[in-house]
Amino acid sequence: MPGPVLTHPHGALLRAGRPHRVLAGSLHYFRVHPDQWADRLRRLAAMGLNTVDTYVPWNFHEPRPGHYRFTGAQDLERFLLTARETGLDVIVRPGPYICAEWDNGGLPVWLTGRPGMRLRCSHPPYLAEVERWFDELVPRIAALQAGRGGPVVAVQIENEYGSYGDDRDYVRRVRDALTERGITELLYTADGPTEPMQDGGGLPGHLAAATFGSHAREAAGLLRARRSDEPFVCAEFWNGWFDHWGEKHHVRSVESATRTLGDILDADGSVSLYMAHGGTNFGLWAGANHDGDAIQPTVTSYDSDAPIAEHGALTPKFHAFRERLRSVAPVPDGPLPPDPELLPARTVPVTAAAGLLDALRAVSEPVAAPCPLSFEELEQASGLVLYRAEPLLPSGSQTLTVSGLHDRAQVFVDGAPLGVLDRETASLDVPGRGRRVRLELLVENLGRVNYGPLLGGHKGILGGVSVGRRLVHGWAMHRLPLDTWTPKDLARAVSAAAPRGTAGFATARFTVPGPADTFLAFPGFAKGFVWVNGTLVGRYWETGPQRTLYVPAPLLVPGGNTVTVLELERLGERVELREEPELGPAEEYVETF
Repeated sequence: MPGPVLTHPHGALLRAGRPHRVLAGSLHYFRVHPDQWADRLRRLAAMGLNTVDTYVPWNFHEPRPGHYRFTGAQDLERFLLTARETGLDVIVRPGPYICAEWDNGGLPVWLTGRPGMRLRCSHPPYLAEVERWFDELVPRIAALQAGRGGPVVAVQIENEYGSYGDDRDYVRRVRDALTERGITELLYTADGPTEPMQDGGGLPGHLAAATFGSHAREAAGLLRARRSDEPFVCAEFWNGWFDHWGEKHHVRSVESATRTLGDILDADGSVSLYMAHGGTNFGLWAGANHDGDAIQPTVTSYDSDAPIAEHGALTPKFHAFRERLRSVAPVPDGPLPPDPELLPARTVPVTAAAGLLDALRAVSEPVAAPCPLSFEELEQASGLVLYRAEPLLPSGSQTLTVSGLHDRAQVFVDGAPLGVLDRETASLDVPGRGRRVRLELLVENLGRVNYGPLLGGHKGILGGVSVGRRLVHGWAMHRLPLDTWTPKDLARAVSAAAPRGTAGFATARFTVPGPADTFLAFPGFAKGFVWVNGTLVGRYWETGPQRTLYVPAPLLVPGGNTVTVLELERLGERVELREEPELGPAEEYVETF
């Protein structure tokens, strides 16, 4: 068996025995339409990078136990081979936990929802599932290692484990699961540039890399003081940042980002730009953070103020980075890739379709239970659940309280909207009726936490619903996963009922001579989900900062195209096709540890 292509004897990084510097960029195949992989990889290479790195999200490939997906958008091997054809090496980061602002940190809900499951530690049931997953995944990576003629030159062990726990035996077990299944290329760990983070995540005998956005000289000093026989590697240089709904759009100035990149290179470091091209959290794959008080859901766009924009445009940061990289390595000659073609701007009228509650009641059979069931108990990962009961509302004002609410509930009484609840324990006043009413709560999973101790948290109504002091029993629940709906399912939902009220389904139709990129805007709409020709593109929300949704050209067809909207609160009258993104008012990202 050949040895690793990347080695570091005496602290110097070598590739096949020759001095080498990894100049990488993160590009996640799962955030880019597969028909655009080759284009985006060419743009990475044009910047002067010699390597691409990508995570592998477990939940993207195994939606149900034993049901694996490695074709189409999940065709990891095709992506790796496309990188090789582009002339790029590949670093693979298979987790099993990846963070990445990805739903549930990449862990499947069927795993994290299992009673008694303990994550990211030496808990035997967890390790057994990791090893079973690696039985399927790792041989695919191993077959495409550089020593076997493929592009894979390095594989990461776990992911920033030092920010999570201190179970060193667990990290070793992940390492062993990789090597036992054929990984022979360079193995490394990646953690924040502090003593505790490096202590918690590093493994003796394996390269320790750092992840950071600034203070490169200090990071280099820390790593070299701890591992004098290893090269300085920045596994993630945060040259931009992601966004949460309800906050501002985070940016990193060209000057600031280029200065820190220069500091890494001046310290004789290798680097991976996080992100080089961010892409999009299509569907319902965007994750969330939690500030200790409330959930912070991540927006649909993962543009991340990267040098290659969400739709592939080359930004000023791209050109500045390219010039800085030119000082340490050859940059490809020849013309740069042109910016992607965009559809001309236009306005498209909207046609209202099925009303919200009527449609949602009609598209799935209810599940009955005495108490509200969580998403996990309903075997549903994402989307919405419509909870329905018929409690007695005495005369006089009553307090309706929901405990264990994850994440957001619209409350209806006899079909009329009453209010929105968005805290774990939340209440509102309900007018007394002196009779039984139809109480409905439409609960939305805003995205699963991808970082920190709340990883793997459950969704839905985890406690109970009470009117006054009395719990409400006798529930019927409609499962509405949205992201698993086929075009046929979507068409059935749109036609399931007549238009009613201000919310529900709507459609907009337009023709194009040929596919090209576009950005959709929804003036007058409040909050909802968008499909283009049957593919769920993502969420929109008037709270911002994101105002447009990116639609890649491969989702459109010559001739007629259909945009379908599920609006939860207030339908607008038109959809706009725009020629540039609107990601919201910006603020400079500031790194904190």
